[in-house]
Amino acid sequence: MRRSSIFPPVTEANEDGILAVGGDFGTEILLEAYQGGIFPWPISADLPLAWFAPDPRGMIKLSELHIPRSFLKFVRKTSLRVTFNKSFDEVILGCAKISRKNQPGTWITPDLMEGFRNLFKHGKAYSVEVWEKEALVAGLYGVTIGEFCSGESMFTKVDDGSKLALYSLLKRLQERGIPFLDTQMVTSVVENFGGCYIPRKDFMKSLETLDWSKPREEIFSPDPVSL
Repeated sequence: MRRSSIFPPVTEANEDGILAVGGDFGTEILLEAYQGGIFPWPISADLPLAWFAPDPRGMIKLSELHIPRSFLKFVRKTSLRVTFNKSFDEVILGCAKISRKNQPGTWITPDLMEGFRNLFKHGKAYSVEVWEKEALVAGLYGVTIGEFCSGESMFTKVDDGSKLALYSLLKRLQERGIPFLDTQMVTSVVENFGGCYIPRKDFMKSLETLDWSKPREEIFSPDPVSL
């Protein structure tokens, strides 16, 4: 694992998980952050670019993946189809525009979107698309660096659309031998799939076991996903 030379040690994060404030969303900075267990989260106008390393940290261990039976019934019946990396720009825009309960605005700022678009162009970000015929109705995007994969945000316009995106991602990661998905936090959807919080020190140790050199194409492909 590449140790950060830009950020302070993660142990210096405050009780809210904030480690640093400022900088930009340049590709090298983003790569260094994620390889060091750090992620950006613009949380307010006063903190347009804050960097987090919370304790504890949310993840889904693929060895402990749980798929609710009721959801599997939905998967068997749905006519929705899923792809990877077909429409990254549309997905991140959908995540930015979707209204969320108890959130007056979006943390996905134009600068952040541009930063992640550049990551995608460098093969270090991915998207999952859910289609109803030819219309994009749900999606998810995140970071992918070798065996490291994060889930940054998702959106849906149909029932269970974002769950289908997450399910398809987890199924692919499990097939490719990826040990975990970094979810940063544990939402109700993440918890339903077996997500849990682990101590930050354990998360940092898990990063040390990863192969950071594996190309995105070994995990994801733009072909339709078999449900």
